[in-house]
Order: sequence, then C-alpha cells, then structure tokens
Amino acid sequence: MKKLFMLTIGQSPREDVAPIIDKSLGPEIELIQSGVLDDLSNEEISSKFTKESCRNSNYLLTSHLRDGSSVVMDREHLEPMLQKKINQAEIDGFSVIWLLCTGELPNLYTKKSLLIEPDKIITPLLKLTIGNKRLGVVVPLKEQLKTITSKFAREEIRPVYVSASPYTGSFKEFKEAGEKLKQQEVDFILMDCMGYNEQKRQIIESVTQKPTILSNVLMAKVLSEFV
Repeated sequence: MKKLFMLTIGQSPREDVAPIIDKSLGPEIELIQSGVLDDLSNEEISSKFTKESCRNSNYLLTSHLRDGSSVVMDREHLEPMLQKKINQAEIDGFSVIWLLCTGELPNLYTKKSLLIEPDKIITPLLKLTIGNKRLGVVVPLKEQLKTITSKFAREEIRPVYVSASPYTGSFKEFKEAGEKLKQQEVDFILMDCMGYNEQKRQIIESVTQKPTILSNVLMAKVLSEFV
C-alpha cells in the first residue's frame, strides 16, 4: 500500500476531516497523520501562541486540537516547528509530504521529498478551471481577510471574501456567510481551509445554489494521482 504523510498545523489525528480525505484518496493509499502540536499540552500551546503574539502577528492561522477545540497561531512561530516535522518525515523515508493547510508558508522546504503546499496548487487550478467567473471564498478568521488576498492576486483572481470558522462557526454563521456570497452573485465558492467538512459545505451550497469546493477534498483527489 502506498503511504502519504499528512502534516497538520494542529494536532493529529484529524478525525474531523480524515474520513472525507480517505474517501477521496481511495483504498490504495494509507494516510499517515502527524501534527506539529502533537507533543504539546493545551497549556504549552497557549503559552507559545499567546493572545499578544497573535495580536501582533502579520499572518494568522488556525487549526484543530485533539480535544475538539481550536487554536489561533502566528505564522512566524509556527514555521520553524513545521520545518522540524518535515525534516523528520524525510528522515523517516516519506517521499510525499502533504501540508494540511491552505495558508501561505513560504519558508518551508524539503531536500528530496515532494512537499505539497495547497496554496501553490489550489489557486492556479481555480484560475485554469473557472477563468474569469466570479469566485467566493470562505476563510476561518476575520483577521485573515487582510492577508489572504496575495495568493489569489498572483493568479489575477479577485474573489468575494467571507469568514466562518470550521471549528467554532455555528449553522447561523455559515448561513449568513452564504447569504453574503449569494448577494454578490458569485459563480463558484472555495472553502479555503483544510478544516471545513461536508456539513459546512452543504450549508453554503444550499444557500447560494452554487458549486462549493472543499479544499481538502480537492487536494486529496489531486494527490491520489501523485502518490
């Protein structure tokens, strides 16, 4: 069986999204999960990613913890931790390493293994697929609305943005996000976080009546051809 190393920026296992990823990968691929925060307690995580550090951050990310809660992190502190995990995955012999995050993490690298970074794949793929159609994008944090534009701008995509957290967002919040996108008359919608699941996707799609794409499923289908 082929193996795919999936590295989340939170804690593993990602029981919230792994089932839909496994389904998209197919039975021939074994998903090996790891999280950059796996060895830390919630208290240690809180001390490392403080409200002050996040308040002063130029780029915020959020992810899922093992107990079902979530954490907001600043990229500057997270990237070195991710790189250590990537280095160890290479030592352990994994030839394909999938970063389970759609954020821009420009300082990560591998020596020999293939590092799959969704932000470098999803936006060009969208541009090639939908062309100049109007895109709606759902992101987890309101604070990300200021920083997320660059990866879309590279492909000359100018989406309509709304926010609703995959971890703390209520049915009402997702419905309201869908209403905003509907008012903007978007043609396609991207759920731009690996934490969104089918339930959240269905809320957005039922309100907008527009094709709504899960980033994690899209990436899993692409990766199934490369592992």
